Amino acid sequence: MPLGRGGGAAYPETVSLYAPASSPAEVRLRPATLDDAVLLAEWDLEPHVIACSTDDPEADVAFGGIQWREELEDQSGISFYRIAEVSGRPIGVIQVCDPHLEPTHYWGDIEPNLRAIDIWIGPKDALNRGYGTQMMTLALDACFAAPEVTGIVIDPLSTNTDAHRFYQRMGFEVVGRRMFDEDDCLVHRLSRETWEGRRRA
Repeated sequence: MPLGRGGGAAYPETVSLYAPASSPAEVRLRPATLDDAVLLAEWDLEPHVIACSTDDPEADVAFGGIQWREELEDQSGISFYRIAEVSGRPIGVIQVCDPHLEPTHYWGDIEPNLRAIDIWIGPKDALNRGYGTQMMTLALDACFAAPEVTGIVIDPLSTNTDAHRFYQRMGFEVVGRRMFDEDDCLVHRLSRETWEGRRRA
């Protein structure tokens, strides 16, 4: 599963996934379905999406060539995907999981009552429009709507300083570097108290 790139490496042409727009169109999230498998596979060939998943300069597909139909068939209340749309057009995807309960144990021994999020934008022309901020805001609001959730964890690649700045602007704090398989990541965490305080401000 894609879990664990959290925005990935900086795009090689220095285009940011996260640059704000003055008046971005409204983003809506919907559940991902099997009909989205072809689109997600196409996005996995985009250079900025590949960079989102690995530091390997030889990689020619994102997320190791994940089989999206199988991945979407395996969705549950523990791990699921949301497609971001603008005016009905898919422009990005978010994965949300319970890292304590998800069956791959990607996060290892981690406490309960957390959520882990992964986010990326698919088409290149949807970059730099403020959609990432909207997507993350919707996802965080949805996660914290469950009263038992105490925090959100993410793990962008350590090389992805653009993603670090983006998440820190959203209120995430650095936990520390950690290896996930062969990926050197910088784990961040957002507490409920921090997010609710920002939403009240």
